[in-house]
Amino acid sequence: MESNVVSHRVTHLIGNAALARFMAASTWARRQNEPGIADFTLGNPNDMPLPAFTEALQRWSVPRNARWFAYKNSEPDAQAVIAASLHERRGVAFEPADIALTNGAFAGLAVSFLTVTDPGDEVIFLSPPWFFYEPLIIAANCTPVRVTLPPPGFDLDPNAIAAAITPRTRAIIVNSPHNPSGRIYPPEALTELARVLTDASARHGRPIYLLSDEAYCRIVYDGRSFPSPTAFYPYSILIYTYGKTLLTPGQRLGYLALPPEMPLAAREQLRGATMLAQFITGHAFPNALLQHALGDLDKLSIDVGHLQRRRDRMVTALGGTGYEVNLPEGTFYLLVRSPLGDDFAFTELLAQRDVFVLPGSTAECPGYFRISLTASDEMIDRALPVFAAAIQEAAAAPVSS
Repeated sequence: MESNVVSHRVTHLIGNAALARFMAASTWARRQNEPGIADFTLGNPNDMPLPAFTEALQRWSVPRNARWFAYKNSEPDAQAVIAASLHERRGVAFEPADIALTNGAFAGLAVSFLTVTDPGDEVIFLSPPWFFYEPLIIAANCTPVRVTLPPPGFDLDPNAIAAAITPRTRAIIVNSPHNPSGRIYPPEALTELARVLTDASARHGRPIYLLSDEAYCRIVYDGRSFPSPTAFYPYSILIYTYGKTLLTPGQRLGYLALPPEMPLAAREQLRGATMLAQFITGHAFPNALLQHALGDLDKLSIDVGHLQRRRDRMVTALGGTGYEVNLPEGTFYLLVRSPLGDDFAFTELLAQRDVFVLPGSTAECPGYFRISLTASDEMIDRALPVFAAAIQEAAAAPVSS
């Protein structure tokens, strides 16, 4: 009798051994729900939700008609809200019909792969990546192709991407602002990337799709503007989630949007294909209540200025005690070089003092650790002395041969 109790597919998907190790066997895994710890690991809320968010859900939970909580696909009112929001924020006239409501960006990515790729196609992703790009590509029966962004800048490298393209390349995922580095890719790099993709698409006789993961596009600092990769290349799919802007990752609400620069014939084909893909991936639409409330929710945001003040405080404090810290241009995160080469060992050293961070190895960034700025101010107060003591202890540790 075969000893395996799960499918070979799922076994193959457990590719990030570092992430699996941290999630299942670290001190954080055992203690994550304890009161009194300072938890900087994930982009989870540690302050109460926006009152207006709760009020919106309460208001729209009152049914207006008998079908208020019926099956929902992409509701026309919700599509219109998003099209108007994109026009107001970006000056681009997206068609409501080109917007597909999804239950978060996670589902948006899975639906995009199913819509535009065939088994055996290659999908390029940039490393360090969000944890689940590679497993989602594999789950779509495609081949993941990694292009590494060199530290400390983690800049987009169109030449490296061009070198990774083959006749089997069907898509590339671009995440800006980039998790975990916080880098926002500038127009010059996006223009060159568009040229690379346009040339390769013409050379190989089919479009290479740019999947633009814009989960953090409203979490930007220092008055910066956010240049969307979709503005530079017509065969793009914009993927967005409200879970970051509202800091409500457990309320799964997001969308896919096709830019108006994409040829109409292609958009019309993708509209129907996307809806079908949403059905066969397990009804990847947001629930009725979230779609009803979207007109109110789209106007809300957590206090980005407060996040920036947390960023500045931690960058200054950590840098003052000897850490090398990336200054993020966006996102929730700080990427910090570990004073020990073994980032798991250093995160465990912090964990013994009730401070929890994410080892960089979980995001293909060994020798670093990631701090989430969604930790509360009180957690930061308690953690900064621990970070200062830990780097001193690491400096005093014997160097292994």
